[in-house]
Amino acid sequence: MKAIEIISIPVTDQQRSKEFYVKLGFTILAETPTGDGQTWVQLGFNGHDTSITLVTWFPAMPAGSVQGLVIKTNSLEQDVEEFTAKGIYVGRIDETPWGKFMSVKDPDGNGLSFHQA
Repeated sequence: MKAIEIISIPVTDQQRSKEFYVKLGFTILAETPTGDGQTWVQLGFNGHDTSITLVTWFPAMPAGSVQGLVIKTNSLEQDVEEFTAKGIYVGRIDETPWGKFMSVKDPDGNGLSFHQA
């Protein structure tokens, strides 16, 4: 094994979710019809190999079921400012012995945790 490549995020509306993740700072890597009425929407951060895909086709993964996806950041305070200005609700910053954390939920309730070491 080499690395985690893609993490599937279950959503109800790919376009709405794509707009949300772009507001968070993700870049669209691919948006392609798959030929079966579905669309492959893949996003990531520039210069990094791991990405996410917004999925609607896994019955065992209902929208909102992903919790605890951790995203490393340099400044939670700056993120709070930027996200709030974009209309994104952010949780409070928790300080722990292993760094600071802040939670954000996407439109379907998938939980993201931003971490500053």
